[in-house]
Amino acid sequence: MENSFKGMRALIGGSSQGIGKAVAELMAERGAEVTLLARNPERLQSVCDGLACNHGQSHSFIVADFSQPSEVLSAVSAVAKDAPFQILVNNTGGPPGGPIVDADMGAFLAAFNAHLINNHQLAQVLVPGMDALGYGRIINIISTSVKAPLKGLGVSNTVRAAVGNWSKTLSMELGPKQITVNNVLPGATMTQRLSSIIANKAKQSGQPIQAVEQAMLNQIPMGRFAQAEEVAEAVCFLASPAAAYISGINIPVDGGRTPTL
Repeated sequence: MENSFKGMRALIGGSSQGIGKAVAELMAERGAEVTLLARNPERLQSVCDGLACNHGQSHSFIVADFSQPSEVLSAVSAVAKDAPFQILVNNTGGPPGGPIVDADMGAFLAAFNAHLINNHQLAQVLVPGMDALGYGRIINIISTSVKAPLKGLGVSNTVRAAVGNWSKTLSMELGPKQITVNNVLPGATMTQRLSSIIANKAKQSGQPIQAVEQAMLNQIPMGRFAQAEEVAEAVCFLASPAAAYISGINIPVDGGRTPTL
């Protein structure tokens, strides 16, 4: 089956909630042995306990804080020694919003570490195993700001673009190994991060939350926010055997909002 992950191991970042959790659930349903990666052990345990095991697989989790790249590297390296992974989903929460002119250097460095540095070192740890297995998929969950910067998300816009170019470069280098590298760009998706962005905009503008929500919806041709499961479907397609000849691309899942091709 082209959509089956039976017999495959997947490491999924930021999987204690939101899009990462939805990806983990869908991959588990389709047969993957899932390893969750996030910083909250209680949430991780809860998600892990709820993952499907209908293909006889077992699941696990790694506790590590993405603000501490050395911690992430150490924890994942220890697990990857036991058995390689075919699938890596790089995902973690986005930087706080705000105008770029007001951002201090610490905000850029923190975002750079949480996103680009962690993505890079996880790829370095897992690629040798993918190469040995003859199957590799790296999917980075970024943002539509890779294509068009989003107002009020200055630090995020900057770092997401860096990750996008890192990913494209990596896809060209790993192509000969038949390892694909792609990006999924979620638009406004019903997660805790979206709720936080809306609340911050309402506070800064003095408008009611409902008015801020409606203004955002007015920019989306489909007139609604995405569900995390819809983003997860795009991730799972790119991770599947069916996407073997797709690499180095950005797939927006945004209801048509992004104004570029």
